Amino acid sequence: MIRIFGTVLAGLLGLAFGSFLNVCLSRWPEVESVVHPRSHCRNCGRTLGWWENVPVVSWVALQGRCRTCKTCISWRYPLIELTVGVLWAYVVWQAAGNSFERFISSGGPYGAAAMILLKMTFLWLLVALAVLDAEHLWLPNNLTAAGILIGMINLVVGFIWARTFFILSHGALFAALSWIAAVLVSAGLVLAIRWAYWLIRRREGIGLGDAKLMAMLGAWLGLPGALLSFGIGVVLGAIFAVAALAVPAARRDSERWLAAKLPLGTFLCIGGIASVLWGQTIIAAYSRWAGF
Repeated sequence: MIRIFGTVLAGLLGLAFGSFLNVCLSRWPEVESVVHPRSHCRNCGRTLGWWENVPVVSWVALQGRCRTCKTCISWRYPLIELTVGVLWAYVVWQAAGNSFERFISSGGPYGAAAMILLKMTFLWLLVALAVLDAEHLWLPNNLTAAGILIGMINLVVGFIWARTFFILSHGALFAALSWIAAVLVSAGLVLAIRWAYWLIRRREGIGLGDAKLMAMLGAWLGLPGALLSFGIGVVLGAIFAVAALAVPAARRDSERWLAAKLPLGTFLCIGGIASVLWGQTIIAAYSRWAGF
């Protein structure tokens, strides 16, 4: 019963923070404050009533249009609200499963709650970065730097609360060195590809933002998790590119299409989300299959 209550509560909070994320995604690219002015229609400027800001429900009730000027409200708004809500609910449901006794053990509840909140924050950042890169080819330094910082906090909390996990069982020095190595190698992978592409094509192929995003993934997931995220992201990007090239308009203007930039960061973020939720299971299954 407590597990269900916690999952529902996390889902509702996710919807609310997804709604706030929509405000951020609309205003950050325009260098606007996310606090003032109040939520308003981007077309006619009318301030929205409280009932027009209810996540998902308001969009459905308004049939995806502004009540005043009838301008279409992007489907991105309810999609992001639902995405954050579902991710947060799943994190709590997953964490409170077989290991629920850890939450109520002596000294455990506060550390467990902190790690869950940090993971939810990480997923929120990944959704934000995925959308910003998809819409603007922009991975803000502030977000990736914040992700690396709270990844460090996550390591510290994990060491204090659950040092039997992963690299934490070998002591603080080993954990710190492993964390630094994961950050540097993850970022270095993208930088090496960027440098190789420059040598071959004499133009930029991968942005520095992708390297910083990989550093963030390494800070959170460790090197195996970051490499898994990279692999998933590259595969998804390749599938998207092939599918896009199959569109007749793209084939007719193939040279222009091949010169276009794909949002690699978006696919890396999707890979990161998959790695957060199922990374250990995927890596363990691969290790068994490969005979490691």
